[in-house]
Amino acid sequence: MPRIWNETIEAHRDAVREATINATAALVAQHGLTGVTMSQIAKDTGIGRATLYKYFPDVESILVAWHARQVDDHLRELLRVRDRTAGAAERLEAVLTAYAQAIFHRRAHDNDIAGMLHRGEHVAASHQHLREFIRELIAEAAAAGAVREDAPAEELTVYCLHALAAATSLPDQAAIHRLVQTTLTGIRTGIRK
Repeated sequence: MPRIWNETIEAHRDAVREATINATAALVAQHGLTGVTMSQIAKDTGIGRATLYKYFPDVESILVAWHARQVDDHLRELLRVRDRTAGAAERLEAVLTAYAQAIFHRRAHDNDIAGMLHRGEHVAASHQHLREFIRELIAEAAAAGAVREDAPAEELTVYCLHALAAATSLPDQAAIHRLVQTTLTGIRTGIRK
């Protein structure tokens, strides 16, 4: 019985967290960051305030949990893109395109929310994971002769990630495609100092 009881408690805990995160994200989208209170969240989820405070001390902690989930989802999507694409150069291009797309869609974040959410340990760890992931793809493409080898893969990774950050300012999908192609041109073989 204890195992079943523990599984039931864990399932309840997960359901409360998910309902809280989803309701908070919807409320912030509707009312803005300063327009959401723990009382509203409790009302929208049907979860008592005492239970809500047991899991989250404030609205900001809920939003940080939501953001961590979003970041994890983006990283999983990049892994899926990599895994369904054949060829080292093709994998690199597909992943960089998916990353630029994610950045393009992220621009909808409210600046106050983005500033609050993009600091913290979960973001630093995710950025490090992303850098290692892209560096491995670049090293693989370099070994296949598709990426220049006169610069370390780590430097080319930093170049790509910084270049693709411009996707937040682009007007449409065609501009994203041009940005990715321009970025790739900078790291392909045949480019020398």
